[in-house]
Amino acid sequence: MVATIPGRYRLESRQLRYFAAVARERNFTRAAEKLRIAQPPLSRQIQQLEEEFGVALFDRGSRPLALTDAGRLLFEQAVQVLDRMDEMKAMARRLLEAEKPRFSIGFVASTLYGYLPEVIRRYRGARPGVELTLLELTTMEQIAALKEGRIDVGFGRIPFDDPAIERTLLRNEKLSAALPLSHPLASRTGRLRLEELAGDTLVVYPKAPRPSYADQVLGLLRGRGLKPPAVHEVRELQTALGLVAAETGVCLVPASVERLRRDNVVYRPLDESGAVSPIIMSARKGDASPEIKLVLRLVKEMYRKEGIAFGA
Repeated sequence: MVATIPGRYRLESRQLRYFAAVARERNFTRAAEKLRIAQPPLSRQIQQLEEEFGVALFDRGSRPLALTDAGRLLFEQAVQVLDRMDEMKAMARRLLEAEKPRFSIGFVASTLYGYLPEVIRRYRGARPGVELTLLELTTMEQIAALKEGRIDVGFGRIPFDDPAIERTLLRNEKLSAALPLSHPLASRTGRLRLEELAGDTLVVYPKAPRPSYADQVLGLLRGRGLKPPAVHEVRELQTALGLVAAETGVCLVPASVERLRRDNVVYRPLDESGAVSPIIMSARKGDASPEIKLVLRLVKEMYRKEGIAFGA
């Protein structure tokens, strides 16, 4: 930034900053270090400033360096000018941030073990100018976040009906059984039937809020007339797998969780046609955002590449 002094001189903001730094430090060497420049060019800039104003700004004979009367007057004015310039820059940055497009995605933790991370990576590549925010939220929390405008799209697992929310079934993910390494069925290479697990303590997650994925699992067992001897409810997936590793019980998880390797835990597929958990994309009803359409297109492309049927 340049200010024109009546007559002929054009004062640069850089010179004001150099002058203010020397005035504050009361030492050319320390000021140069703070400004991250060499001392000789700093001294030349101050000398040029003094020549243009026709007055000495510093009493170079004093130790530490002292301002002259003219220097004190210029310093007071320089501080005000520099502060005002900083305020204007901050305002400009805020305006730029306000104009920058934003997009927020809510997700349940288990979807991160599937294809969502790759979809997010591809979205970032396609929209480098969009500020992307990711929030871990339960499906029910996503509903409120969508209505409040805190997220633009959500990925969850719980079917729900809400007139303000539009749902798109992406796919039904098969479930697997997470077993302790010592479990009698851990050495089985084939698929397991739920009846074979009916005698084990069942670990479910999340404990709250409800309804949740835990209710899907419990509903699956009830639908087959099965009731485990005990049910251990925990807050999150990692805790559930920790209890499985500790031989506390077994846990039914989405098949993509098998990518999460854990000592003393093995995964076995289930021989059950209805043992699935839906992956549902939710958005505000009537939201025609091109960003949401792009995300959905990326999901479909990913599924096509992996041979996964969309919506089934």
